[in-house]
Amino acid sequence: MIAPSQKPLLILQTGHAPEPIRRAHDNFPQMFIRQGDIDPQQVVIVDLQAGERPLPPENYCGAIITGSRSMVTEHLAWSEDAADWVRLGMLQELPMFGACYGHQLMAYALGGEVDYHPQGIEVGTHEVTLTPAGHLDPLVSQLPAQFAANLIHLQTVITPPATATVLAKTLHDPHQILRYGPNAVSTQFHPEFTLAVMKTYLSWLGSLAEDDSVDFTHQAQQLSETPLSQGLLLAFVGALGKRQALAG
Repeated sequence: MIAPSQKPLLILQTGHAPEPIRRAHDNFPQMFIRQGDIDPQQVVIVDLQAGERPLPPENYCGAIITGSRSMVTEHLAWSEDAADWVRLGMLQELPMFGACYGHQLMAYALGGEVDYHPQGIEVGTHEVTLTPAGHLDPLVSQLPAQFAANLIHLQTVITPPATATVLAKTLHDPHQILRYGPNAVSTQFHPEFTLAVMKTYLSWLGSLAEDDSVDFTHQAQQLSETPLSQGLLLAFVGALGKRQALAG
């Protein structure tokens, strides 16, 4: 857990989970708080879609950027504001962790290209494989060469920023984990999603029947627990606590 500090952890909320998911599992920030073993009293949640805006980066010990049903390529005003904030955070070497939309937003903000994945949606529990750089990364190297993670995304990082390092991939997506600097990393997968969350998502998606190319029932049968992907989030939060202890 994060050690007590005058500076809270910021959760930049870029969207809301669909109503069936919120009803069963709460919203995105609460998933991060729960899976990251974060003290809610040490968190500030800023709902960007509701018009809220964060203070300058120096007011926080770190930032987590959530997923969203919006698309980075929509260039919505709140998203562009968040991209500007990410650039400021990078200049100050603020610890940042983005997931899904947060992953794509960070990559876009720092010069990468984001768009719809040419092969369509990636959804369910899939195997993530570390790259050679991932095996050397101070955070990601704690993971095994392959591990399971939960995914649901239509857009992706087509081209990472020139200064980014690719740390992991799946068969569907070659840019599953990116590092942008000593303190900033992002994942296309959802370390905050549990098996139960993914089951609810797949049931909801199957009921919509908007994408006949995906067998959501089959994907639901392939789901598993993903403690190692959650471990990456826990490691990021743990590093924040150590950083604050040293600063204190």
